[in-house]
Amino acid sequence: MSKSNALENAWLLHLFNNSDIALVGDATGLRGSTAAGNLYLSLHTSDPGEAGDQTTNEISYTSYARAAVPRSGAGFTVAGNSVSLTSAVNWPIGTGGSGTATHFGIGVASSGAGVLLYSGPATPNTVCGLGVTPQMSTAAGLVTED
Repeated sequence: MSKSNALENAWLLHLFNNSDIALVGDATGLRGSTAAGNLYLSLHTSDPGEAGDQTTNEISYTSYARAAVPRSGAGFTVAGNSVSLTSAVNWPIGTGGSGTATHFGIGVASSGAGVLLYSGPATPNTVCGLGVTPQMSTAAGLVTED
């Protein structure tokens, strides 16, 4: 059984833009958070998989840190049943180390083994390390529900 298109879109708006989902449970529905906060984009050297967390296969070049993206329309654009970034995201420039980012993740924690909400292939793959500033553009579709 699949979700309806209306629920797919409402769920993505709730999760990525902190929007309410009306009439679920009672008239107030599923309410957005009082403080929307951020979601955190991570880079991974291979697929973290459905059982992984934010640290599973996470890249570790020197100076790497997860990128905070506001959980609002300022951070994410939701259209139909798809999510994209409102503006490009840059990770810190590498000051050493190396690794190839083949996947990205979207999670709830700025560091540590937080809950990984979604993950997918990073296109193109990015060789990270000294002098490299990994970036994800707005053209990259992050999430599609169907």
